[in-house]
Amino acid sequence: MLNYLCAYFILMTSKKKVSERIILIEGIDPLVLYGVNNTRYDSIARHFPKLKLIARGNEIKAIGDDDLIDELEDKINGMVDFHRKYGYLTETNIQDFLTDNLESINQAEEDAADVLVFGNHGKVIKARTVNQRKLVELYSDNDLLFAIGPAGSGKTYTAIALAVRALRNKEVKRIILTRPAVEAGERLGFLPGDMKEKLDPYLQPLYDALHDMIPAKKLVEFMEDGTVQIAPLAFMRGRTLDNAFVILDEAQNTTISQMKMFLTRMGKSAKFVVTGDLTQIDLPRKEDSGLVKTIKILDGISDIAVINFDVRDIIRHKLVKYIVNAFDRDAEEKLQRQNTNQNNNQSTLE
Repeated sequence: MLNYLCAYFILMTSKKKVSERIILIEGIDPLVLYGVNNTRYDSIARHFPKLKLIARGNEIKAIGDDDLIDELEDKINGMVDFHRKYGYLTETNIQDFLTDNLESINQAEEDAADVLVFGNHGKVIKARTVNQRKLVELYSDNDLLFAIGPAGSGKTYTAIALAVRALRNKEVKRIILTRPAVEAGERLGFLPGDMKEKLDPYLQPLYDALHDMIPAKKLVEFMEDGTVQIAPLAFMRGRTLDNAFVILDEAQNTTISQMKMFLTRMGKSAKFVVTGDLTQIDLPRKEDSGLVKTIKILDGISDIAVINFDVRDIIRHKLVKYIVNAFDRDAEEKLQRQNTNQNNNQSTLE
């Protein structure tokens, strides 16, 4: 109250013309700028004691000298742009903008540059391994990416983070996540419920990743209006996917005809990422997997990149790396035994 009286007195005694302007807070939740119990808003108001400020929803009414209002608007726009670009705005950031601490602002921008998404509850999501970073780097120059590697290496999670970032940056209008409806040792027909209820548990890993990155209420809105879509691969047939970031997960369980169908859905301004683990093929005949065949067929075409993940990228429990290595060794030994038996059989025939 005292600040307002002082501001009013200064306004009344000032020779400069008193102006009134509405500053709109667009693109972010005003609570981010105002803070809990208006703590951040109060800091901004204290920095401009010669202005009378009134905040209502996404509007701040500023009364006072034109030059000061211009300065206030520039600083608020800077804060809003920072949040829209990097997904967060701390009290320290606000103080840096208010005091024109450019060195600290630049440092904050550099620190945020490696972050793909600032997820829920302050979770920082960024590429953490060699091949995760490679996927992020190649994304900029390629419209179709294949991310191949073992379970737990972050292939799909990193791809979804790229998709959420692209949506936030308005590079695409929607995110589409899909999987072939092939499951390890189970048949969908024997599961209870309608098609959605049958498929939802199978698609749960995709939901889990999205719940890490998008607020629950916003995700529900996105799902309802089609901004985010999760569906089995068969539902892609006949569609043209424009202005979309599309991820095909578990692609090792597709046939060559399914891969062709999926890849030819690509429309204008679309990004496609295909992920798969060649050691976890659930098709009745492993040789029917279309993933390896597709990569070979497309070899040499520009704007297509392949990233091969390995055990170095596994970021789950430390035992997962040893488990993957053990199964890989067992598979290699089995292949060697098969080759040895084939050679022995040929020698016997000769």
